[in-house]
Amino acid sequence: MQIKANTVVSLNYVMYNMDGAVIDRNQDPIVYLHGDYDNILPAVEAALEGKQTGDKISVVLAPEQGFGDIEPDFVREEDISAFPPDIEVGMMFETRDPDTEETMQFRVLKIDAGTVTLDGNHPLAGMTIRFDTEVLDVREASDEEVVHGHVHGAGGHHH
Repeated sequence: MQIKANTVVSLNYVMYNMDGAVIDRNQDPIVYLHGDYDNILPAVEAALEGKQTGDKISVVLAPEQGFGDIEPDFVREEDISAFPPDIEVGMMFETRDPDTEETMQFRVLKIDAGTVTLDGNHPLAGMTIRFDTEVLDVREASDEEVVHGHVHGAGGHHH
């Protein structure tokens, strides 16, 4: 079966930086609903269109196709008193914008002189990456999966 809108796709992937170093890989197969549901990067989804079980693809993603450009406004400095006493560089915090109710994750970049520097950019923002994937399985989505816009059951969402 070929990958097309409203199919459920299982795959393995490896992401590389442009020096060829592995920056991410899945541990378990990822399973997503294909067809503009924002369940996978759009450029990867487009490259998978028409592929079938066993096919492999490699896609080079510029920052705007992958994890975005680095947004300087997403780097903030906050007083250390707003954080738990065991705060460390690399920790992640989630915050909600009171005006938009949008949540955002911040990574602690630096702790210095009572100030914590946080970065809300995705860790891979600003990077050109290569996304290599192998299609493990393709099946028709159930009507419920299509209505909900995501996969149910093994590897997907459970209600």
